[in-house]
Amino acid sequence: MSSTKSERAVFPFTAIVGQEEMKLALLLNVIDPKIGGVMIMGDRGTGKSTTVRALVDLLPEIEVVANDPFNSDPNNPQFMSNEVRDMIEKKQDIPVVKTKISMVDLPLGATEDRVCGTIDLEKALTEGVKAFEPGLLAKANRGILYVDEVNLLDDHLVDVLLDAAASGWNTVEREGISISHPARFILIGSGNPEEGELRPQLLDRFGMHAKVTTVKDPELRVQIVDQRSKFEEDPESFRQSYETSQQNLSQQIKESRDRLSKIAISHEDRLRISQVCAELDVDGLRGDIVTHRAAKALAALKNRLQVTPKDIFIVMPLCLRHRLRKDPLESIDSGLLVQEKFSQIFGLIS
Repeated sequence: MSSTKSERAVFPFTAIVGQEEMKLALLLNVIDPKIGGVMIMGDRGTGKSTTVRALVDLLPEIEVVANDPFNSDPNNPQFMSNEVRDMIEKKQDIPVVKTKISMVDLPLGATEDRVCGTIDLEKALTEGVKAFEPGLLAKANRGILYVDEVNLLDDHLVDVLLDAAASGWNTVEREGISISHPARFILIGSGNPEEGELRPQLLDRFGMHAKVTTVKDPELRVQIVDQRSKFEEDPESFRQSYETSQQNLSQQIKESRDRLSKIAISHEDRLRISQVCAELDVDGLRGDIVTHRAAKALAALKNRLQVTPKDIFIVMPLCLRHRLRKDPLESIDSGLLVQEKFSQIFGLIS
């Protein structure tokens, strides 16, 4: 987990004080990327981007095809570019290297060409080859795509990102020439609600919605300031003091991923989840699906093979609060509404 001198030192994930909801949502998405990403909304200066970068630092290395711009998985056709597939079909040797999972930052002013990639039409027409310049979605394949201030991003670009995140593929078309490549990534967006909300249909496409607030407890605030000061004074020794906890959490993530396929959730609990979604008037079935996945990921994280009602109680507000229809006269937090409905249907959780 230690960073080399040439790298920018990353604040350790296990050293982050508070913001448990955000940290849990990020961990669950890493355990099961099919949850569909996280939208983190909250005040400025609450550690949103620090926490996302800290998460990436925890993740294990992955095998990729050497010199491949799409981080192709040498063992899984779903994560392979067409060129790598062709090499395998021709029984050519595939050079493989190990690398850290990448995190790609999407700048606010990015154009669609920068995000999706471009086709060199002149080269395609004169030389008869599909000359493709990969974009940020290619770099993000099998990694994390982080969009800060996602609520300020052009709606069309948000649509492009969400379509790629949902399908796992990015397709670029120009003058009858079409190129596709794998783009399977965990989409993490963050923003400040004071600067504008996302459209409900876009919010719905994020698997989970975590709220972060400024810490009010003076003791915790002092602890956070102290942690930051120590880190800035000597990043390496600060990171070393968290080396063991970082390694333990990294191992826990790896074991949770391996355990995920064995996790069971009872038919009765699945029915109750759907009953909560129906009675809260949640549109579509994404809420049901994401709640199932998140509850299983939490059980895996807790080293269990069976989902409990408490797992569902913990993840449900994160999975449903952004899917509820907004009532302008309603002052109660939507996460509390979800918990109230849960308690009616599941009964009280000890």
